[in-house]
Amino acid sequence: MDVARGVLAWRKRLRSSRWRLWTALILLVAVMLSVLVFLATQYEETRDQIALEQDAETISNEIASNLVHNVQTLQSMQSLHSAPPSIRDWGVLAADFLTQRREAVRVEWRDTELRLVTHRDSLYVPDLMSVFSREQAMPDVRSACKAAQLQSSATYSNSYFWPMGSGRGVEMIDICLPIASDGRAAGFLVATYSLPGVLSELTSRSTVRGRGLGFSDADGTRLAMFSTLPGSRRNFTARAVLDLPGNPLILQLQSQRQVRGLFPNVLTAMVGALSLALLSVLYLLGRDIRRRQRAELEVGRALAFRKAMEDSLLTGLRARDMDGRITYVNPAFCELVGLSAEQLIGTGQPAPWWPPELVDEYQQRQDVRLAGQIMPRAGYESVFQRPDGTRFPVLIIEAPLINAQGQQTGFMSAIIDLTEQRRVEDLNRASRERLQATARLTTVGEMASLLSHELNQPLAAIASYASGTLNLIEQSTPNEPLHADLTQAMRRIGEQADRAGRVIKSVRDFVRRRERVREAVTPQSLVDAIQPLLSLLMNKQGVRLQIHIAHDCPTVLCDRTMIEQVLLNLARNGVQAMPPGDPPTHTGLRLLRIEAARLRLHSGERSGGRAQKSWVSFAVTDHGHGMGPEVAEKLFTPFFTTRPEGMGLGLSLCRTVIEQHGGALTHAPAQPRGTVFRFTLPGAA
Repeated sequence: MDVARGVLAWRKRLRSSRWRLWTALILLVAVMLSVLVFLATQYEETRDQIALEQDAETISNEIASNLVHNVQTLQSMQSLHSAPPSIRDWGVLAADFLTQRREAVRVEWRDTELRLVTHRDSLYVPDLMSVFSREQAMPDVRSACKAAQLQSSATYSNSYFWPMGSGRGVEMIDICLPIASDGRAAGFLVATYSLPGVLSELTSRSTVRGRGLGFSDADGTRLAMFSTLPGSRRNFTARAVLDLPGNPLILQLQSQRQVRGLFPNVLTAMVGALSLALLSVLYLLGRDIRRRQRAELEVGRALAFRKAMEDSLLTGLRARDMDGRITYVNPAFCELVGLSAEQLIGTGQPAPWWPPELVDEYQQRQDVRLAGQIMPRAGYESVFQRPDGTRFPVLIIEAPLINAQGQQTGFMSAIIDLTEQRRVEDLNRASRERLQATARLTTVGEMASLLSHELNQPLAAIASYASGTLNLIEQSTPNEPLHADLTQAMRRIGEQADRAGRVIKSVRDFVRRRERVREAVTPQSLVDAIQPLLSLLMNKQGVRLQIHIAHDCPTVLCDRTMIEQVLLNLARNGVQAMPPGDPPTHTGLRLLRIEAARLRLHSGERSGGRAQKSWVSFAVTDHGHGMGPEVAEKLFTPFFTTRPEGMGLGLSLCRTVIEQHGGALTHAPAQPRGTVFRFTLPGAA
């Protein structure tokens, strides 16, 4: 085993060293190819630069030659050995010179004191002196003429910027030629050149086409430009000296980098092709490495996020393989069962959290699920036990665990602790019972004032019959037969006592709390039970009671006390909806009607025929004002009431009671006015 591990490690190191060597060779070849491409490119650029410098020299010589020719032309205008020409003749010669030489914008004839004798301006620049007078440029002219007189030859002045109309301007330069007559100084001939005109008129258009041409000073200051090129970084630049007497200028020529094909020669083409291929391989390799690193980083982040999410869940998570052994648990599950992950991983059945007396039942249930792979979608409830003996209810939701290939590898379970939910349900149940008891006590409290009046009548009748019986006994003789009268009187006394007892019993049964027991009860007995209490309120309000129980109405399976409370609440609401005088008595609408009838619903199929389940529909109808849409929408909302003294719990509790029995409580408008409340109860089997 150790030898095999050593061989594997050696192979791994060998592959790693080969990969390093291969990478080093690729980098070396890439560097060499890059150097070759660089040298070939430099050769081409050097050749283009030399050609551009030669063209700059050619243009400079061409400009110098043309300027010398201009000097000769100007000198021919003045005869050095004869009398000076007349002003008129000189003007004709100057005009002809300016017409032929567009680079010249002005020609002047000045005396020895540089006073202006006559001048001629170019027709092509009519606004030459529209901004400044000629005196502004005289300092440069005097310097040039002084140097020309000393050297006895033409001399150029320093260039200067001359503004013109419309915000334009031009860089100009003057040339001063001394004039001699009979060997004596006779004045000066001054010609003014436009530097842009010199560039445009004294150069070959074919040489300048597609290039940038301009003059600059010795310090690099740009003086005049004939043409420019965009993007100076990618342009070749050549400079040549235009040696003008008195003021040399720098001629600057620019040219774009010429692309004479993808590669200048075969060697460069091969080097470039190999370089591109190698760079492509390196790029693909680097991209693959980056993608792999990015994928590994994303997978790591996803795993970390999923781990953090699973650890922060309050729901327990558990994974099992196909044999039922635990392969994963999250911290919430460990906290739930009171065991660590090390104690749970790898355990099978029976599980350590199963209660001892339920092990067989849970084992059988798990075997059935694992064999048939049946997982309830809604989950199932169970009971777990911690090591300290604490038991708690849980909800288990299981699903198949599917891998990336679509194969099931186990089961994934989510376990939810139901302890808090059960505690809340118990609190809600106790709260509903207290609310129902409070509602019953509130109803009895409202009827307390009527009970005294209703009980006084049978008690007064009992007292009257008892007094009459005593009188009969005192007035009769021993031999007089009083049996029939005494029997009748005692019967009346018993009836009135029973009546008072029923009233008291109905109140006691209504108020007291007892265990809820559903029993078969006839609808008539439910109505009779609330009739004594209901009569008290109806007699006070002047409302008649009408009861209709269908002859085929079956018994109902219900909690007698709770349904009596529902009937009493609905009837009491109906009576209170008809205050005294509304509706009037003569209309016959001061009537409360209680009805009960059979309601048949098809609930299922049995062998060969249709099974029918009996339902009983109760209806309580009043003839009050009815209710609007706003009231109807909030009618069953707890604590919503339209009476100042009401609690707003009656109808909400009534609907809760009916729904607990499997029925439904609804309401609808009655005809011709009022409201009808209906509820259904299941019939007893």
